[in-house]
Amino acid sequence: MTRHRTRPRMALLSAAVLFALSQLSSGQSSAPLLRVQISNAELQIEVSRQGQGNNINDIARSDNPRDVMRYPSTGSCVSVFNNGHFIFQKIDERDLGHPKVKSVEGTLTVADMDQLRTILDNDDLSKIKSPPPPDLPSDTVALREIERLDAQINHGGTIQTIVTVKERVKTNGSGLVSSAPSNGADTFLDNGAPYKKTLRPLMNWFTDFSKKNKSGLTESVKAYCGQ
Repeated sequence: MTRHRTRPRMALLSAAVLFALSQLSSGQSSAPLLRVQISNAELQIEVSRQGQGNNINDIARSDNPRDVMRYPSTGSCVSVFNNGHFIFQKIDERDLGHPKVKSVEGTLTVADMDQLRTILDNDDLSKIKSPPPPDLPSDTVALREIERLDAQINHGGTIQTIVTVKERVKTNGSGLVSSAPSNGADTFLDNGAPYKKTLRPLMNWFTDFSKKNKSGLTESVKAYCGQ
């Protein structure tokens, strides 16, 4: 049996899914205190698993969240600056090349900033480093879905970068490399699982922040998510 390599991951979370959420405001010259982007994309393509480059792991290794958003995708991103100013954006690109973008800007209260700084100053959180991409099962025939977290935390001028990836992959159920149609169940991979407890306060903050500012979102011309 000939061994093959899986191809696509190199075209997925353009909404990552780590990242370089550029300066989200022309009036902000200093690096944000926090940047967070969560991107989701779907990919329902059978792959021949051939070719040395462009294998399915490339999307997780890439530093550019755009690689995640080259398929139908959604994303949310926020930048919070030291003065409390924030820019929040959501992007929905189910129809490739026609993203629907919404944004809102505002300022966090002193109490909200204190809460955020407490979360970011946690010793365990500050020790997290981006884990290696998930290892795909040998019988993977397609990548169905990927969720990518890209976070940058500014610790007094030192930037901590955290990238985690969750994947739902389609296998042929045999445990062996094969080009045959899939008869197996989906397999779920998550390289951020060991850090789930430590990341939970930050993820909860992002979820609550997103809910509070959802009503303020208005249509935007420029998409910052994935940049």
